[in-house]
Amino acid sequence: MAVLTYEESQFFYEGKPVQLLSGAMHYFRIVPDYWADRLLKLKACGFNTVETYVPWNFHEPKPGQFRFEGMADLEHFVRLAGEIGLFVTIRPSPYICAEWEFGGLPAWLLADDELGLRCYDEKFLDRVDQYYDILLPKLQPLLSTNGGPIIAMQIENEYGSFGNDARYLEYLRAGMVRRGIDVMLFTSDGPTDPMLQAGSVPGQLATVNFGSGTREAFSKLRQYQQDRPLMCMEYWNGWFDHWGEAHHTRDAADVAQVFEEMLEAHASVNFYMFHGGTNFGFYNGANCQQKDQYEPTITSYDYDSLLSESGEPTAKFYAVREVIARYRDIGELVLPEPVGRFAYGRVELTEHAALLPQVGRLAAPVQRTRPQTMEKLGQDYGFILYRTHITGPREKQELVVQDVRDRALIYVDGEFLGVLERGNTELSVSFEVPEKGAELCILVENMGRVNYGPYLRDSKGITEGVRHGFQFLFDWTIHCLPLEDLSSLQFETGIQNGPEVPAFYRGTLHVKEVKDTFLQPDGWTKGVAFVNGFNIGRYWNKGPQGTLYVPAPLLCQGENEIIVFELHEAVDQAVTFVDKPILDSSHGK
Repeated sequence: MAVLTYEESQFFYEGKPVQLLSGAMHYFRIVPDYWADRLLKLKACGFNTVETYVPWNFHEPKPGQFRFEGMADLEHFVRLAGEIGLFVTIRPSPYICAEWEFGGLPAWLLADDELGLRCYDEKFLDRVDQYYDILLPKLQPLLSTNGGPIIAMQIENEYGSFGNDARYLEYLRAGMVRRGIDVMLFTSDGPTDPMLQAGSVPGQLATVNFGSGTREAFSKLRQYQQDRPLMCMEYWNGWFDHWGEAHHTRDAADVAQVFEEMLEAHASVNFYMFHGGTNFGFYNGANCQQKDQYEPTITSYDYDSLLSESGEPTAKFYAVREVIARYRDIGELVLPEPVGRFAYGRVELTEHAALLPQVGRLAAPVQRTRPQTMEKLGQDYGFILYRTHITGPREKQELVVQDVRDRALIYVDGEFLGVLERGNTELSVSFEVPEKGAELCILVENMGRVNYGPYLRDSKGITEGVRHGFQFLFDWTIHCLPLEDLSSLQFETGIQNGPEVPAFYRGTLHVKEVKDTFLQPDGWTKGVAFVNGFNIGRYWNKGPQGTLYVPAPLLCQGENEIIVFELHEAVDQAVTFVDKPILDSSHGK
């Protein structure tokens, strides 16, 4: 029986010493056509293991509705890695962080105000059990003990950064074992006393996460675990970006040097990330360490890692491979044939469909006395529109939304009055109401649920109520707009008239030879782009991201439908397809 074990400070596999050189790669951030390409490059760099999280929300989008096909075909990804000759480490925690929407937790959990997250709460654990009853039997045949490539699984993810419920951790561990998971189990936490004390599970391997300070991190781990192998489960060789920030980069030589320090310490290491990929759709997360410091993550998850977002080896790839080659024979570098990139040029978006007049085509209205959150209405991602009528006349008063999650566009009788943003106290909207009264519309964007920090419980939409002055407004018509299907829209030709009108714009990209490309939305303000019905992510002119990655498998020879949903104003009703990414746009602050 093939199993990963350890004696004192050494890992063994099938009785032979092994050092795990691993790279993180998330199947759910990569189109399946490219899984083999990325895995082959991981092996070509000298690695012997691939690590991936498993996001619960990606596999159970609605309660009891599971999906394991397409980009969610975890089993295929694992089998493919094994066929290429890689070990696989799985991190199937209910929570994964990963800068992923809600840290991988399903949004529908938030419909129950009484349900406790990441603790020994029976309602929460009942949902975890139902999920694990489906997930773990799929992985059990792929364990190394059954001839598969999976050598280890994580119990929970950086739990010491969140809580200290040891009973909860033991419940997860026992549940894995009960469902036939008989490979090595482990935890991973930051190298501090509180994190290791609260996040570790007695009798199971503890690992640490860090980007530098190798000696100090491993020294701290040794204080809690003296007779087991050292492993950095997340070596942060790059970093992620928030909207409005500068693009994060890290010097390749520095990354290689810290990596070599780990090898000199005879430690195993997992690069987080080896290949980041893309937060397609609405799956980006957000940080919120302080209550009013909400920081949504951009669409790109390039992470300045060893492979770029579109899969090209970077300077870090070659620097790290050079280090590995000094410690073991990895042979000549052989890389898969590149797909190639192409600049298809300018595409005119000659048709448009304004949102507000056609909102009924996208969603049936629901009536509520008070504004309700997305989760209460069974919605997970996208936008939500609230409408109500205010009697008049009324003097000018401030509109107060308690609380907006996360960004609201305000319209009175169809006229755009301004934006309210979560945590931004500098923005405000005030208006008077004429004698005939007025229709108030509030279009709210869910910009990504918090994936890390103390404010994980992050309902979206309007969470409490809306006031004009001191008076709460009641009797609301609500439209849920996840934008999963745009086929019911009626488009018109010509230029969209009127500033600040949220609208869909459509055009056709003609392709002779299918290659990777990047959509550049210059002249657009903020919104979402779709290619042949696939949501490729959000754009925002505040940067730092200036292009959206379009993998070749999303395109076809001939005509390709391009739709852009712009929230504000399109200066130029066209987009450009270029052959190079822009991740450090000058728009970034």
